[in-house]
Amino acid sequence: MKLLLIVAAVFATQAWAEEVPIIGNVGAKCVINTDTNGVYGNPTSDKLSTAVADGGVLPIVRYDVTLADAYKAKITTPTSFASSPALTDSVTWTGSTTVKEMSDAAMAGYEAAKVEYDSTDEYDLTEAGSVWFESTSTATYGFGKSFPGGVYRAVVVAECIAK
Repeated sequence: MKLLLIVAAVFATQAWAEEVPIIGNVGAKCVINTDTNGVYGNPTSDKLSTAVADGGVLPIVRYDVTLADAYKAKITTPTSFASSPALTDSVTWTGSTTVKEMSDAAMAGYEAAKVEYDSTDEYDLTEAGSVWFESTSTATYGFGKSFPGGVYRAVVVAECIAK
């Protein structure tokens, strides 16, 4: 009888536990799409430019936002080539991003309210809808030096940052 009471007391004081997982799948509420790939024009031997006047094509990126006031668009223009022929001198970079088009008139203030630093422009995406941004990029080689022949590739980085 004592043994039975001891065994019962041991089982009465033991606790059993089980871990139950909780899984969630968060769908994107901010989607970035490339609408137009950029192309460098070569108006002078020492300059590459996406400007239409220089024979280039401006890269255009579209942000589709389904949740207002929850994200920031962060767009950075190039400060180096992702790939290029060997270069023996420095390259000077300039670039900027502007609002090209918007799906809602309430987005009209985006350009005036943007924050600019280094080669980055940030936009507060306060409205749901689509907004298109275009970026300029200019690379100038050395001092009066000609870019060597070959393929030059640079990248505009577009990010959607949750607030």
